[in-house]
Amino acid sequence: MIEIIPAIDIIEGKCVRLTQGDYAQKTVYNENPVEVAKMFADAGIRRLHLVDLDGAKAQHIVNYKVLENITSRTDLIVDFGGGLKSDDDLRIAFECGASMITGGSIAVKNPEIFTAWIEKYGPEKIILGADVKDQKIAVGGWTETTDIELIPFLNHYFEKGISKVICTDISKDGMLEGPAIELYKHILRNLPEAYLIASGGVSNIQDIEQLQEAGIPAVIFGKAIYEGKIKLKELERFLL
Repeated sequence: MIEIIPAIDIIEGKCVRLTQGDYAQKTVYNENPVEVAKMFADAGIRRLHLVDLDGAKAQHIVNYKVLENITSRTDLIVDFGGGLKSDDDLRIAFECGASMITGGSIAVKNPEIFTAWIEKYGPEKIILGADVKDQKIAVGGWTETTDIELIPFLNHYFEKGISKVICTDISKDGMLEGPAIELYKHILRNLPEAYLIASGGVSNIQDIEQLQEAGIPAVIFGKAIYEGKIKLKELERFLL
């Protein structure tokens, strides 16, 4: 059964969604992210992907109070990302209740620190974020596409012990046009042992069914829920 992981993105303490990572294309869905988290928990969902978009821009953790409020007031297992660049950022995230953290740009720009985190906290607490455009890794809130090829990048960190990876096809994110299923199949052909978390493009319950049929272990989505294209009731069959 595919693991269902709704996303809450935070700007100025509010639940928002961006389109293709563009801060200029921002929609505020709820002033209180804790209410949203409780709604997910009440529906039987166990996991949450929480992204500190202010932190991503500031290059350090910002919305840690939101994280703390969600983890103290729900039983959700939260993975937290966005702007985590230092040992102190990770300390704050874990102290505020994160079960896992996601590192994306830092894995590209400062692999020594990211590798040290894997060694210190273990792969069960560190998720690799791989944002992709045309099979190349993108960083800096997707503003910069590198020359780093996706599969060698993933292989490098799997050799370091990473087992979980969130892969977002930038062209799909926030577009509600369907996920990059062929990309995810390609990854699993090369790394069949990966706990691959698909992210971006999910527009309806059929998209989740297709990901499950393709053998994708987990999926992150947000906009489809917030815009009513997926009802929480529809997710019940995946939560057994």
